[in-house]
Amino acid sequence: MAEFTMDLNDDQKQVRDWLHGFAKDVIRPAAAEWDEREETPWPVIQEAAKVGIYSLDFYAQQFFDPTGLGIPVAMEELFWGDAGIALSIVGTGLAAVGVLANGTEEQIGTWIPQMYGDVNDVKVAAFCSSEPDAGSDVASMRTRAVYDEAKDEWVLNGTKTWATNGGIAAVHVVVAVVDPELGSKGHASFIVPPNTPGLTQGQKFKKHGIRASHTAEVVLEDVRVPGSCLLGGKEKLDERLARSREKAKAGGGERVKNAAMATFEASRPAVGAMAVGTARAAYDYALEYAKTREQFGRPIIDNQGIAFQLADMRTQIDAARLLVWRASWMATTGKKFESAEGSMSKLYASETAKKVTGQAIQILGGNGFTREYPVERMHRDAAIYTIFEGTSEIQRLVIARTLAGMPIR
Repeated sequence: MAEFTMDLNDDQKQVRDWLHGFAKDVIRPAAAEWDEREETPWPVIQEAAKVGIYSLDFYAQQFFDPTGLGIPVAMEELFWGDAGIALSIVGTGLAAVGVLANGTEEQIGTWIPQMYGDVNDVKVAAFCSSEPDAGSDVASMRTRAVYDEAKDEWVLNGTKTWATNGGIAAVHVVVAVVDPELGSKGHASFIVPPNTPGLTQGQKFKKHGIRASHTAEVVLEDVRVPGSCLLGGKEKLDERLARSREKAKAGGGERVKNAAMATFEASRPAVGAMAVGTARAAYDYALEYAKTREQFGRPIIDNQGIAFQLADMRTQIDAARLLVWRASWMATTGKKFESAEGSMSKLYASETAKKVTGQAIQILGGNGFTREYPVERMHRDAAIYTIFEGTSEIQRLVIARTLAGMPIR
């Protein structure tokens, strides 16, 4: 088991510096343009593919870092560049992880390469879980998957929402209900191959922030996929459903739910790292501005009101990073989240990003309120962190119920 340390090793430092250079030289110069266009930044994704950042191999290397710090370090640097473009680069990873976590070796080898495409023809993938009436309440999911035994096909019907890359993806991974009586334990994940009839893009959302990341509804109308597109296969699904039914009869349903919640806990530090990156970007800009902007004959950082704000901003960012690193290390080394440390890291980092980006606008004054300066965009982007991957309210609920020893519903 890797010991916890705040000192990155030489390999981690090299990756960090490499990603920082890409964020500085490639992502940042393109950020304002693609935010205004509200379109997927395909040229930037292609550049990321050329240097090896947009690939499963890169994220696998970071994921399997024995210290657990590979992913948070990578996320912080990319999102320091720009949150919208960074999400376009890492969004395919959501679908890829869904296949890696649940798929067979054959499914992994077949579908993940199609998610990324190649350097000359990059593709993206979409993970489709949320629905208009089922966001935090996953048990309310209505998208159904019905097995047609005669044709060995699954028929999917429903509407997904808030899907990153939804509708423009080459491959969609769709979570659907196969047994309504089992609630969230009656769900399964399906691959929808490219150009499958019945899958269409619904509304594309015009968002407050992260506007370079495509977010849309995905409509499924009698979408037929081969039986081989059920992640993990039908035999495995049938066994899992049978176990869940037995546990439900024995009164063990709540314990199963908590095990599922533990999986979400382990993924939340990555979102916290994204928030840290955005907060750090705003702080860095505000700090340099305060050093060079003069009022009343001296730099505004000489004014205690500005200097104290910057001190608080830096302290909060460092505290958020430490919470993220702790939770990431715990998840990788198998430490149990006794106090919902994953939710703690996501909650604090998300709230810090909103606060710090707002303070950066205040330090820049009128300039900060215009789109001529990047902190305005960073503030808009930061709002998403307190919403997706579980709202701040949900994080507080998870933490409170964990501390109280109560079941998490």
